Amino acid sequence: MNDINQLFLSKRTIVVAEMSSNHCQSLKKALKIVDEAKIAGADALKLQTFKPESLALKEIGNNKSFKKVNKWKKFKNRYELFNKAYLPWEWHKKIFQRAKKISLPIFSSPFDLKAVDFLKELKCPAYKIASPEITDIPLIEKVAKTGKPIILSLGLAEKKDVDLAIKTLKKNKCKKFILLKCLAHYPADPKLLNLKAIKLLKKKYNCDIGFSDHTIDSASAVTAVSLGAKMIEKHFKLKNEKKSLDSFFSLDTNQFKDMVKNIRTAEKAIGNMTLKVDKKTKKALNGRKSIYVKKEILKGEILTKDNLAIVRPFSGLHPKYYGYILGKKARKKIPYGKPLKFSDIN
Repeated sequence: MNDINQLFLSKRTIVVAEMSSNHCQSLKKALKIVDEAKIAGADALKLQTFKPESLALKEIGNNKSFKKVNKWKKFKNRYELFNKAYLPWEWHKKIFQRAKKISLPIFSSPFDLKAVDFLKELKCPAYKIASPEITDIPLIEKVAKTGKPIILSLGLAEKKDVDLAIKTLKKNKCKKFILLKCLAHYPADPKLLNLKAIKLLKKKYNCDIGFSDHTIDSASAVTAVSLGAKMIEKHFKLKNEKKSLDSFFSLDTNQFKDMVKNIRTAEKAIGNMTLKVDKKTKKALNGRKSIYVKKEILKGEILTKDNLAIVRPFSGLHPKYYGYILGKKARKKIPYGKPLKFSDIN
């Protein structure tokens, strides 16, 4: 599918490759990521559209929270980090064009109002609100007014934040949105994911729920699909990429491809909520056990544990009658190996 709206309407899980800072501020790498994401089986590619000054001020000094991430410790403050991570805006058009050329849907996360205007010019088909922007109500209002599908990440949200954000979306005529269960830790510890909340969120907000996965592998993403996730977002990098700021929790082409394969398998395995036996299994029901004669029984002879057996296939009496027929007499001679019938006994 090469249309975002078709993806949102489809029944299958939407798998999104997040470029993030894995472009390493190289247009060549960014375009390569577009091509590789398509090869890896991504349904869509997502960018991040911001400038350092839209996220932090130069004057603000050390910040202990982001310095807990080893790869980011070398930066004095958030501004320095974002200055190294942002995707130059003049590259967006070429990246969008490359994605369109290979029929890969592409959208982005705007981090301020100017970014929304910029992405509208590129005819961005959908928008994501990143976890830290959950409280940026003016941004959410503006994105909602575009009329495009919205993905809202909940990695740093309390219940009141989610309620206000959704209220804002609906007030501004947003018709389609997805909430992403997320843990804004880098990398995320699976023990803290609490993926069961996917079902709770779906019930409470009556909308599709996805999962933005920051763990180092794909097991949690597949688990999320089994719990009802409509969308999986995973950071994507080029093979052997170690320099990028997000490489340590991103998947390369082969790893991403394996994740997509496992997600598609999980979708098939989930099936429907029914206890009915499928047609293929019905044909195999003969493989069950029934009562057989394991030793020739003469006419008038008593049926005992010594001359009867419960074995496969299911051609004789149901094993539930075993206790009932013990002690009964044979109506006729019953040969070895015959499936026992009621017509064989008195």
